Amino acid sequence: MMTLRQLRQVASDLGVSLYSRKSKEELLDAISSRSTNERNASSIEAELAPAPRPAAETHVVFLPRDPQWAYVFWDISLADRESAQSAGATQLCLRVADVTGLAPGSSHPHTMQEVVVDSHATEWYLPVPLSDRDYRVELGYRKAGSGGWISLAYSSVARVPALHPSEQILDQFVPFSLEASPAEAATSLMETADSGLHERLYQSATSRWRRLGRGSEAFHEMEESLLGESGLHASGAGLWASGRNESGAGLMARQRSFWLVADAELIVYGATDPSARLTIGGEEVPLSADGTFRIQVPFRDGEQLYPIEAVAADGEQKRHITLAFNRTTPEDNSNPADQAKLEWF
Repeated sequence: MMTLRQLRQVASDLGVSLYSRKSKEELLDAISSRSTNERNASSIEAELAPAPRPAAETHVVFLPRDPQWAYVFWDISLADRESAQSAGATQLCLRVADVTGLAPGSSHPHTMQEVVVDSHATEWYLPVPLSDRDYRVELGYRKAGSGGWISLAYSSVARVPALHPSEQILDQFVPFSLEASPAEAATSLMETADSGLHERLYQSATSRWRRLGRGSEAFHEMEESLLGESGLHASGAGLWASGRNESGAGLMARQRSFWLVADAELIVYGATDPSARLTIGGEEVPLSADGTFRIQVPFRDGEQLYPIEAVAADGEQKRHITLAFNRTTPEDNSNPADQAKLEWF
């Protein structure tokens, strides 16, 4: 016969509530009842069949890991695997397609890559062709003999991060001035956003036919001299502001000099495959997500030649076009600000 202390220990192990307050007879009844219930539960659980596992569904997931590698995992249902094998499937493959800027279901030509994977694998690491692009992965089988394709599933579109920080700065900070007009502020913003590409393209386009012109050439030479000597901004603030003197107040008598300068710019624009590499005169030009480009270059006197070339991502296909322009200034009755004559009002 067990002691009261031993019965309390058994009741504690069985999870009997308030066992320390029960008598010896109450503990025996509670332990007997709890043991019977546990034996019944154990026998019932043993008789039950194992819970059915949900059937696998065919799917594939594409997860960019870094700018150069991506992780892909998938699952193939038994029915889809058997159906593909009966149709002549031989090799399990992953197709990686560049879909940057395209409608759902489309892909850029010359950019799809096919990777053969182990037939029993459920995950794979893929090298990324180009960073900072959108990709979609297709899971499927290669057919024997005919080389046909059995498609099983598509992944969602995912963006691969850029390898390097973007060279295009979208945020522009313009110095604030109470004396600058809205037009002058807009001009300052355009000049701040300029990366120097337009001037390099112009120098390349005119390297064979460069000659001293009038009008626009004189304007640019005068502009450079003013910027170098006085630090004035070419947008028109300071001495170029109409009706102001050096202090900008315009309060000294009614004396003002009159002058005129004029110039023109050329806009070269177009579009190609977003994954291609575009150059103009040997200078690489960045493309937008949909493959368009737009470059604003100086249009000064003389002949300008712009050879434009696009090379596909695989390097096998090329397209090119050459644009030629010639500007003349038949009449030039302008005068820079430093040659203006003082007038009294």
